[in-house]
Amino acid sequence: MNNLPEKEYFASGHNACRGCGPAIAMRWIAKAAGDNTVIAHATGCMEVISTLYPYTSWKTPWIHSAFENAGAVGSGVEAALKTLYSKNRPNVLMIGGDGSTFDIGFQALSGAIQRKHNFCYVCYDNEAYQNTGYQRSGATPKYARTTTTPYGKVVHGNDTWQKPMPLIIAAHGAKYIATASVSNVVDLYNKVKKGLEIPGPAYVQVQTPCVPGWGINQASTIQVAKLGVETGAYPLYEIEGGKVKMTRKLEKLVPVKKYLELQARFRNLSEDEVKEFQSRVRYWYKYIESLESKGKVFP
Repeated sequence: MNNLPEKEYFASGHNACRGCGPAIAMRWIAKAAGDNTVIAHATGCMEVISTLYPYTSWKTPWIHSAFENAGAVGSGVEAALKTLYSKNRPNVLMIGGDGSTFDIGFQALSGAIQRKHNFCYVCYDNEAYQNTGYQRSGATPKYARTTTTPYGKVVHGNDTWQKPMPLIIAAHGAKYIATASVSNVVDLYNKVKKGLEIPGPAYVQVQTPCVPGWGINQASTIQVAKLGVETGAYPLYEIEGGKVKMTRKLEKLVPVKKYLELQARFRNLSEDEVKEFQSRVRYWYKYIESLESKGKVFP
């Protein structure tokens, strides 16, 4: 880590929870972007905790977009910068949580990629609408307990698996797609930096455990994130030029139960549900792994 910048672009003193996964991600995303960057940031927990008027944690130009339109606002910024700068053009970085990426803001992001704007979009994926009280999103895993998918006699938590958003973005023809985890901030830093350097649209999705939303100990954020990777529940890979490359290959998956049992949102799962979860994780990990051997699989 000696070659990483010491300068901070996301200041301490914000209002995030202790052990906040997304706040850890913001620090390293901002470091990767550096001075010459304009950020379009959708409404969400990271916007709320970092810009309590009249203060801000951001040390680069930063625009608060609505929940649904970071992709559109960032597109406008990129078009303006293209007109204003003939060289040394500032980076355009868009940031949104999984709710504003997988659901509410997907239309704007989809359009920005299709128009081939030059930007990097980072989704901090805490797997629910955590800022407004832990409601289910399109990134919420099956059986997770949220306030809109409680676990009871009739409803056993969320009843759908999360959307495969990186693959959906890849099908749009984005130049670079990657998944990352706050358990490896060097990998996160490098992927965001690469996404900003590659001409054209790029997308980086980073798993960021939420202490209150997931029901985890505030000191165990990195441990939980690490298990997310080691169990295969959150595989790490890149897609560049339509080719998939695993960036963390696992010879053997850690049993997913070790990941689930640290999280209160999965506390009520039956043995059969844990087995189903394990089967899904194993299948999905092997599927992503199989894409690597197929050469170019996306446009």
